[in-house]
Amino acid sequence: MKLSRLIIAAVLLAGLSAGLWWSNKKEDEKAKNPAADTTTKILALNEGTIMGLEIKKRSGEDTVLSKSGSGVWSITAPKPLPADQSAVAGITGAANNLAADRTIDDNVTDLASYGLAPAADEVIFKLKDGKTKTLLIGDSNPTGNDVYAKLADDKHLYTMASSSKNSFDKESKDLRDKRLLTFDQEKATRVELNAKKESIEFGRINQTDWQILKPKPLRADGFAVEELVRKLKEANMDTSLSAEDAKKAASAFATATPVATVKVTDPGGTQSIEIRKVKNKDADDYYAKSSVVDGVYKVSKDLGTGVDKGLDDFRNKKIFDFGFSDPTRIDFKDGTRSASYQKSGDKWTSNGKTMESSTVQALVDKLRDLSAVKFVEGGFGVAQVEIAVISVDGKRTERVYIAPGTDGKFIAKREGEAAMYEIEGNTIAELRGVAADVKEEASKPAPAKKK
Repeated sequence: MKLSRLIIAAVLLAGLSAGLWWSNKKEDEKAKNPAADTTTKILALNEGTIMGLEIKKRSGEDTVLSKSGSGVWSITAPKPLPADQSAVAGITGAANNLAADRTIDDNVTDLASYGLAPAADEVIFKLKDGKTKTLLIGDSNPTGNDVYAKLADDKHLYTMASSSKNSFDKESKDLRDKRLLTFDQEKATRVELNAKKESIEFGRINQTDWQILKPKPLRADGFAVEELVRKLKEANMDTSLSAEDAKKAASAFATATPVATVKVTDPGGTQSIEIRKVKNKDADDYYAKSSVVDGVYKVSKDLGTGVDKGLDDFRNKKIFDFGFSDPTRIDFKDGTRSASYQKSGDKWTSNGKTMESSTVQALVDKLRDLSAVKFVEGGFGVAQVEIAVISVDGKRTERVYIAPGTDGKFIAKREGEAAMYEIEGNTIAELRGVAADVKEEASKPAPAKKK
């Protein structure tokens, strides 16, 4: 009896093992040979072979585009215009993998019943080999979720998602380059801003740093200048305006209040934009005229307020420039008390004594964050605090003098510069307190003697 049970168990085990082996084998085969995509494709064009596009609309202007030998798209009709390359890529990308939801008829004859004669959109793709493919897009189906579509040279009638229609339902205003300025942001070398009755000129020092050149050489807030450049780069026209609204915009610009004129120079030349404002009861409207494109266009409030700035908005209020380049030496003199701290590796020393690093770091942080509340033209008296910060491996030395001002405030001056910075009194009090708290590292207790 026991033997028979053993034999049955062995047979069952063998069967389970064989089943597991077969299952694993099938899974491996599936992984090596994934199931073919059975989705019906209306279009599957290679994007690289599309050299021209024509979009004919049942109502509205027809739009024609062509691609140059270098791969750049441009609009040729209804009038020549630069094209938005990413917008055109949206069309060619959709044509690369346009799937049908359902096949409605294998041999459709009554195209008009589906809004295909004439089509709502007739999109003609001109291919590199000289051939063309024409996509016809019709009306929505009864549910409103899909639209009817077919190829001009194919009898099959399909439905496709309404979102797919949106990829092709474009006009010239949707596909044109909407940028008002086309300069290279990374290579811009000079910016001239005329606003608030001031003329300011900035020059790029390196990738992130700028210098104020006019009205006189001053330290610039690199982030503020970069933000100005970014807003100019992203200045786009509002193409949703009707022809009548466009005429109104031109009329409004003629009588609007000037806000700013900006010029940007890169290796390709200088481009300019003039921005004006129309005051309204609810919100102000801004209009722009660019040297790059013809016409007057409505622009965002963000751009309008972004250029409506004066000199002080772009000046660097930080007292020190060392930023995140940790100093290698700090000299701090406050009245009769003076100290000098040198860094070697991760240790700070003073007069040969090792200092508690956290207390020196607290001083570094205070100096890094030391900022003015505003700029002043005079009032600097006798300095009470003198600070020198050496950074960038000894290549940069910044020396600052701080003197009492009025109303409990202080005035700071950087060595070699005429600019004066007003600082809050409590800020200087905190700085003095942190400097006074720098202390020597506690000595380690001697190891206990063995008994």
